Amino acid sequence: MRTVKTNSPEETWELAGELADKIEPGTVIALHGDLGAGKTCFIQGFAAALGIDEPITSPTYTLIGEYEGRLPLHHIDLYRLSGPQEALGLGLEEYFDVNGITAIEWAERAEGLLPPDILHIRIEADETTQTRTFTIFKENEA
Repeated sequence: MRTVKTNSPEETWELAGELADKIEPGTVIALHGDLGAGKTCFIQGFAAALGIDEPITSPTYTLIGEYEGRLPLHHIDLYRLSGPQEALGLGLEEYFDVNGITAIEWAERAEGLLPPDILHIRIEADETTQTRTFTIFKENEA
C-alpha cells in the first residue's frame, strides 16, 4: 500500500505519470472517491504519460472512451450506473484481457464483476487545503 498527497492538479498528473511508467499492460485500475475528488484529473495525467493527445473527459453519454498511446487506454466511467446489475450488460470483461490499461471511475458500481488482481486508487479530497490523498493498493493489501 502506498499513500501520496498532492497539492495541485499538476502534482496529481505527476503522480499519475509515475504510475503510468511502471504499470504493466493488462492492468485494471479502479478509481474510488467522491464527486470532484480528482479521478478524471488523475486519468488525464495518466493518459498524457502514455502519449495520448486527445482530451480525456468524464463520458456523459458514452460510458467507455478508448484512446491510443504507448499503451491503449480504456477509460470507463460508471457514475451514471446504480450498481452491478446495470454494469452487467456493458461487456466490461472484454476490457480486462487486453494489452492496454483499463481505468474505471466509480468502480464500486461494478463490484463483483471486476478481476481479482485489480489496482485500487482511493482519492480523498480536502477542499480546505485543496490537497488530495491517494491510497494505492492491490486487493490483497487492503
